[in-house]
Amino acid sequence: MKIGFDNEKYLKLQSEHIRERINQFDNKLYLEFGGKLFDDLHAARVLPGFAPDSKLRMLKQLSDQAEIVIVISAKDIDKNKIRGDLGITYDSDVLRLIDSYHGSGLYVGSVVITQYSGQESSVLFKKRLENLGVKVYQHYNIPGYPSNIPLIVSEEGYGRNDYIETSRPLVIVTAPGPGSGKMATCLSQLYHEHKRGIRAGFAKFETFPVWNLPLKHPVNLAYEAATADLNDINMIDPFHLEAYGETTVNYNRDVEIFPVLNTIFERIYGNSPYKSPTDMGVNMAGNCICDDEICQEASKQEIIRRYYQSLSNILTGKRPEEDARKIELLMNQAHISVENRSVVPSALERAAQTGGPAAAMELPDGTIITGKTTRLLGASAALLLNATKELAGIDHKKRVISPEAIEPIQKLKVEYLKSHNPRLHTDEVLIALSTSAALQAEAKAALEQLPKLNGCQMHASVMLSDVDIRMLKRLGIQLTCEASYEASRSEMPRIWYGA
Repeated sequence: MKIGFDNEKYLKLQSEHIRERINQFDNKLYLEFGGKLFDDLHAARVLPGFAPDSKLRMLKQLSDQAEIVIVISAKDIDKNKIRGDLGITYDSDVLRLIDSYHGSGLYVGSVVITQYSGQESSVLFKKRLENLGVKVYQHYNIPGYPSNIPLIVSEEGYGRNDYIETSRPLVIVTAPGPGSGKMATCLSQLYHEHKRGIRAGFAKFETFPVWNLPLKHPVNLAYEAATADLNDINMIDPFHLEAYGETTVNYNRDVEIFPVLNTIFERIYGNSPYKSPTDMGVNMAGNCICDDEICQEASKQEIIRRYYQSLSNILTGKRPEEDARKIELLMNQAHISVENRSVVPSALERAAQTGGPAAAMELPDGTIITGKTTRLLGASAALLLNATKELAGIDHKKRVISPEAIEPIQKLKVEYLKSHNPRLHTDEVLIALSTSAALQAEAKAALEQLPKLNGCQMHASVMLSDVDIRMLKRLGIQLTCEASYEASRSEMPRIWYGA
């Protein structure tokens, strides 16, 4: 994979910058942590070279100064809100995050239940956490939030919330997902710290949009594509432009809320430490791009992937057509279409030739390999074998999996598990390949090529099964699929991008 981002420079600059921000206040900084701390795959895709665990590694450099506060909304607990990427409820994810942080050597100080108004589900969750030895605090609904500032910054507003006891200078405030109340938790703590004579600080850590890249830079457009369902829109920070004469990029929610935040800061401190939303941020990612052209191309591919995902979501009824229309506009701004994804025409051409589902993958050297559906293998499973053969220098006509390895798996699927499809999925073909590798040198050579597929682009002529999608994602393959079911062969009409 071509590298466009200097990850080591990022770790060094980011940790140094956060330490500097802590020192600007009374050695107490509440850092609202946006995005994913673990497995930030979006950042890794649009900034090639960015390690998915970069944020975690950066925090581990600050582990002696940092503690983590996890925020969850009582409303999200009550309605069993699900994390779309993991398929688990927000309250289950809080438990997962606590274990993950502890396992990484980071200190979790407490959990805060926000927007609490006596929900029974929150009471039960609080007891569950306390039985596990976790400190739990409650924050309440404030009528007229966030516009009723006199009430918010008073004993009946923030003053009514529990004071979160913290012991370290850097408090990382994170949550299972958006809308949990991270910023309100930070501001409530500033109010309580001020009452105790401590001038604590507040800052935001959001990787995207990248504030010191142009508004229409593909990296920033890819962020808009990723958040099309949230109605996030990148925009020039007007407050920063007025204060410093410098053009920077932020997103609409922070720009809209800044006058309110500024007034809250003034109410608490007597004056505001910030002149703009950009001032509040501590993100240094833009300073660590070492090859802008590579990052631009990676981001364009991400926008196209998001477009295909939106079409699939429409077909399955998960999202409205509006998401696809938004991403189509972003594609127009980036001057791209699906034709800029080289694996798309290759997969569709192979499908037309064979009369069945097919798939194509671009290898690291630019070679495009295809796979078709056969009696034994699904298209994506066949493609995996063809790609590993190519990388290992094995003749494509040569078998690397013996029939003896495939037959028991097919018998298990059809006779014992009552499946109507005897063809092997990607996970099953990899098991068969690994079994063959114990006895066959060429199978072993093919198996050893799997790490080289990380970052490769792939397109399928039909929507793949969840099993195949999960396995390809674990291999780091960046997949798109036509919005078409294999059984019906019905394809979503492409009415948005003009092709």
